[in-house]
Amino acid sequence: MRRRWAAAVASLGLVGMGVTGCGTEARAVCGVVVDSTSYADPAASRTDLTSKLPGFVDGCDWVGFAAVTGASESSTCREDPVAVAATDRENPNDNPVVEERVRRHRLTQVLPRAGKLFDCPTEGEGSDVLGALRYVVKQMDARRQPDQAHRVIVFSDLINNRGELHVNKLDLSEVARQRKIKELRDSRLLPDLTGYEVVVHGFLRKKGSNPDRFPLLESFWTEALESAGAVSVDLL
Repeated sequence: MRRRWAAAVASLGLVGMGVTGCGTEARAVCGVVVDSTSYADPAASRTDLTSKLPGFVDGCDWVGFAAVTGASESSTCREDPVAVAATDRENPNDNPVVEERVRRHRLTQVLPRAGKLFDCPTEGEGSDVLGALRYVVKQMDARRQPDQAHRVIVFSDLINNRGELHVNKLDLSEVARQRKIKELRDSRLLPDLTGYEVVVHGFLRKKGSNPDRFPLLESFWTEALESAGAVSVDLL
């Protein structure tokens, strides 16, 4: 998995906003997307979350959440974000020991919140992956800082079958893929992932009957997310 762990010093103007104060290491602004639809049923999906998420968020200063449901953007299934980094008030002297103590405490809140999203109530039929991505990116953009990396980790099979995207019905020829991606982009259905790194766990976990479509679906999602601005896409 390609990771680019960035480090930078946060500016004095960010004091009091839950971002690291002057003199402390700035980690990433992060988002976690958890699929509560049929992807959540296999035990392997929950194992992925518990084994992969802690290492991912260790490099984060702030973590937002979104659930994939049948209506992700309007979902009532929400978890509050976690501001991981110590504020200037909590650590006025930029003491690295204090910073680490605050971080370790806050990081313990991330996995339980993400895990709750597996059990969201059913909200209509199907899986609205794009809506969940748009929702988490909207939260992250509100925290965007030029010197911090932006990373999204997605626990989903990416079987979007709501709205304008039904992946099981897609014409996956190269020309058709590009046409569909342009339609989604022009309709503002793709999230703005400019500069973002995206990693997906559980991609196509419940595979369909036609294995010839697997690599084509991988191409579609990689091309779609890169078209939305992602600097790296890993489908695992």
